[in-house]
Amino acid sequence: MENKTIARTLRLLSQLMELHEENPFKIKSIANAYFKIDKLPFALKDKPVADLDKIDGIGKSLASKVAELLQTGELKELQDMIAKTPEGVVEMLGIKGIGPKKIAIIWHVLGIENIGELYYACNENRLIEAKGFGLKTQEEIKKAIEFKIAANGRFLYAQIEGFASTLLTQLSTWLVSVDHDALLGFAGQYRRNCEIIDQLELIIGAENLEAVILNMDRFAPLTLIQGDDAFHAVTEAGLKVKISIVEKTTFYLEWFKQTGNEAHVEKVLELAGSGPFASEEEIYKQAGLAFIEPELREDFDEIELAKNNQLPVLIRYEDLKGSLHNHSTWSDGVHSLEEMAVYCKEHLNLEYLGICDHSKTAVYAKGLNEQRVYAQHQEIDELNKKLAPFKIFKGIESDILSDGSLDYPDDILKTFDFVVASIHSNLRMDEEKATARLLKAIENPYTTILGHPTGRLLLSRAGYPIDYKKIIDACAANKVVIEINANPLRLDLDWRWHRYALEKGVLLSVNPDAHRTEGFHDMHYGILVARKGGLSAEKCLNSFSLPEITQYFESKKP
Repeated sequence: MENKTIARTLRLLSQLMELHEENPFKIKSIANAYFKIDKLPFALKDKPVADLDKIDGIGKSLASKVAELLQTGELKELQDMIAKTPEGVVEMLGIKGIGPKKIAIIWHVLGIENIGELYYACNENRLIEAKGFGLKTQEEIKKAIEFKIAANGRFLYAQIEGFASTLLTQLSTWLVSVDHDALLGFAGQYRRNCEIIDQLELIIGAENLEAVILNMDRFAPLTLIQGDDAFHAVTEAGLKVKISIVEKTTFYLEWFKQTGNEAHVEKVLELAGSGPFASEEEIYKQAGLAFIEPELREDFDEIELAKNNQLPVLIRYEDLKGSLHNHSTWSDGVHSLEEMAVYCKEHLNLEYLGICDHSKTAVYAKGLNEQRVYAQHQEIDELNKKLAPFKIFKGIESDILSDGSLDYPDDILKTFDFVVASIHSNLRMDEEKATARLLKAIENPYTTILGHPTGRLLLSRAGYPIDYKKIIDACAANKVVIEINANPLRLDLDWRWHRYALEKGVLLSVNPDAHRTEGFHDMHYGILVARKGGLSAEKCLNSFSLPEITQYFESKKP
C-alpha cells in the first residue's frame, strides 16, 4: 500500500469521526497524521513495522493503524464507521467545499442522505434554511455537485496511463496465440493525448477475423461484452473500454477514422478517397497533405497548415533543458533544494533548475518572508558553486494579490532571476475582475511567467473565468511567458489556447510545479498537451539551453 493510499484512508477516518462527533483530540491527531504521511519522502511499506511509531507525527496508536493497513489492506475502525453511515453521506465527503460539520447538518437536520437529494434541495433553496448555510454556500455546493456528476466515468489521462499501457501489452501478448499477424493500436481520445478520457479505445486489425472474435471472451483481463461493432467492458474503477476488431486490410483506414475527431476525419477523407491504404501516412499523402500527428487531429487549423507544409515540428520530452517552477522544503515542498537540484542534474540530465517557493502571503505554504528570501539566495549561491556547471535560478512563485499587485516590493522582486506570478486566493471572481487582476500582474515589469492562468483543477474545479484573448495579448505586449502547468490535475494553460498564444509570439513554458522529486516527471503530461496545442521546441522557454535562458532572464530585467 502506497503512502498516498494510507494518507487518504486516515483522512476519511478523521472525516467520518468528525461527522459522528467523536473525540476532537483523536480526530485532530489522525488528521495531522494524514498530512505528515502524504509528505513523507520515503515509502512506509519499506519500513519495519516496529519502527513506525518512531516516525515524526505517528505515535503508537497511529502506528498500529498504519501497520493494520499495510498488513491487511483495511482498517477495521474505518469499516465500522462506514457501516453506520449511509453510503450517500460518505459520498458527500468527496464534494468540494463542504466538510464533515456541514454534512452532519445536511444529514441529521435536513434528513438528506445522498448527493441526488442534496442537489434537489439546492434547487429548492432548502439549504439556506439550515444553520451555517446561506445562498452563496448553497450555490457553491450546487456547482460542486454539477462538477461531480459531470466527472462520473471520466478520468484524467494520467490516471489511466499505467492501466492503458499494461492492457496494450496484455492484449498484444494474447493476440500472438490467436492471430500472430494482427495489428493493434490505441485510438480515440487516448491516442490524441486528450487531458480527460471518457473511454479507452483500441483497435485490432485481424488476419483471421473470425478466430479473434470467437476467442475474445477468453481475454482474461477484461469481462468483455460483444456489441454490434465492438467489444465493450467497464473496469472496476468505472473506466469504459472499447475494442474494435476489423479486417487487417482495412486496419489503417479504420484506425484513422477512430483516432481523429469526426470533423477532421470527414475533411481528410473527402480529399483522400476511400482507399485501401497501406498506412496512415498514405491517407494524408493521397489527400495532398503533410502527415498530421494524432494529437493534432482536432479540426482546428491543422488541415490548412498541412496543405501548405506549415505544420509545427512538435516538441518532445527530450527537448527540455531545464525545469522551472518547483518547490522545496523552504516552503511546502517535500525535498530540500539540494535534493531537487541533484535529481534534475543526475537523474534527468537537465542543465538547470528554477526554484520557485511560495511568497510571504502564502502563509499556509510557509511562504518566504524577506529574510528567508535572502537566506535561500545564499544557499543557492553555495549550491551553484558545488553543482557547476548545473545552475539553480533564483525564482519565486509570487502570489498575485487581490488588487493584481505582486507579493513583495520592487526592491525584493529585483533580487530574483525570474518571477512566476500566480493566483492562489480569492478564486471566486467573475470574468471582469479575474481578467483585470491578471492584467495588472502581467503589466508588472518583474513578472516573467504567468503561472496556471485560470487556477483550474480538472474534473473538480473549473477555475475562474478569464478573457483569454486579452490575457494572451497582454502577455505578448509585455513579453510575459505563459505557463503550461504540467501537473495532470491542472494542465493550465488549456491546449486550446496554445495556438493563439503562439501566433501572438508568446513563449510557453512546460512547468511541473513539482513539490517533490517525483513531481518533475509531470513534465511528461505537460509535453503531451503542449504537442496538442502545436508547441515546438524553439517556442518553449525551458527548451532553451543554459546560456540562452540566462541571457533571456537578463534581458527581461527592468
